[in-house]
Amino acid sequence: MAIATLLPATTAFIQRAPRMLIGADWVEAADGQTMPLHNPATGEQLCVVPRATVEDVDRAVLAARQAFDDSPWSRTRPRERQNLLWKLAELMQRDAELLAQLECLNNGKSAAVAQAMDVQLAIDFLRYMAGWATKIEGSSPEVSLPLMPDAQFHSFIRREAVGVVGAIVAWNFPLLLACWKLGPALATGCTVVLKPADETPLTALKLAELVQEAGYPAGVFNVVTGTGITAGSALTRNPRVDKLTFTGSTAVGKEIGKVAMDAMTRVTLELGGKSPTIVLADADLDSAAAGAASAIFFNQGQVCCAGSRLYVQRKHFDRVVADIAGIANAMKLGSGLDASVDMGPLISARQQERVWRYIETGRESGATIACGGEQFGPGYFVQPTVIVDVDQRHPLVQEEIFGPVLVAIPFDDEADALRMANDSPYGLGASLWSNDLAAVHRMIPRIRSGSVWVNCHSALDPALPFGGYKMSGVGREMGHAAIEHYTELKSVLIKL
Repeated sequence: MAIATLLPATTAFIQRAPRMLIGADWVEAADGQTMPLHNPATGEQLCVVPRATVEDVDRAVLAARQAFDDSPWSRTRPRERQNLLWKLAELMQRDAELLAQLECLNNGKSAAVAQAMDVQLAIDFLRYMAGWATKIEGSSPEVSLPLMPDAQFHSFIRREAVGVVGAIVAWNFPLLLACWKLGPALATGCTVVLKPADETPLTALKLAELVQEAGYPAGVFNVVTGTGITAGSALTRNPRVDKLTFTGSTAVGKEIGKVAMDAMTRVTLELGGKSPTIVLADADLDSAAAGAASAIFFNQGQVCCAGSRLYVQRKHFDRVVADIAGIANAMKLGSGLDASVDMGPLISARQQERVWRYIETGRESGATIACGGEQFGPGYFVQPTVIVDVDQRHPLVQEEIFGPVLVAIPFDDEADALRMANDSPYGLGASLWSNDLAAVHRMIPRIRSGSVWVNCHSALDPALPFGGYKMSGVGREMGHAAIEHYTELKSVLIKL
């Protein structure tokens, strides 16, 4: 086992005093309380961070409000916002290994994968959003006012920053999700209060250091660490927040949406998923099996658009399931600091128990465990698992498990596959595996999901909007669509 050596900077960051960023200052919680973080690979305590109070959140929002309304940030020009984002991306590139190690220790994922995927995609996204800072534009329509037929008018439409953004992110991709919120907010001229997930705030705190180093004015970016029930709720309900953006579970997202509507706060929600992977009879079966395995086992299955439902045309069902089970059985589990490991631990003992209960429910109902199905420690490990002989209405098929558990069901024809794929309260992603372009193009418009991938799965690019249908959320991350969600339109009419 080749465990990576921690950088001195990684060790120093973990050992530093528990502080969070509010305005220009790194501060403790108002009441001095802290909360522990754990290493999912060992279950041992990693460090402690501040447990923010309502007072802390209020101070952070006020700092963001003042920065938006009164500080030099409110007068920055597009080129300056572009250059600051580029500077932040450069600093992240410089510290990519450190960020990846923090993500590994705090989240459990592979440090090598985190550096190549999570950190690099976050950097690419900030660079992409930097380009939009200089391309935000309005329009100047010709108008006709019937009650003033002889008057002359000049009209134009401005696109302006929405204001103070309250951002709450999940624990499965802590740094990447934070940057998905931060990039368009800073490109448009907003200010941000970020509440990272209870379990995984370390890269958000490091990101705050880099924002300061890049030269952003005080209050533009604030990070409050703490629990969702206290800090998250306070941020959601703060009247000085103009927009809420949340990535996490559908249950929590619905509550945030209700609060936002009561206050008419702008809101985007990227929520849960139960994404289908559909393998047609003509597909390259080797590629489809490898792709389906990656779709569910990547990041320990803790991916909102994980391909957790597998539908294979009946004639090839046994072959594809056997191939995926073979891949799963060959996977090495262990610490994400070990580059030879294929899959790390789940985020917490609570999540390990939740995933385990779903597997046990399948066993109790007569489903067949084709591979895996066991949990172990120390740490929060669950084997990559494939389950067959399950009814479409079973909770294993209908509910988001958020772990390395694949449910496989055969289908007879396109209509059968589409019926089962769409038979879900979620609609975040889906993949089709086929070389028949006619079949692919017939099916794409009939799949009710925000993304459809063909012969790949969970393939994300900064230029492509990401979000869901149905219970998978409201609004979109990434792409030009993100700019629209962080701005307001103002119509101006001048009578000459």
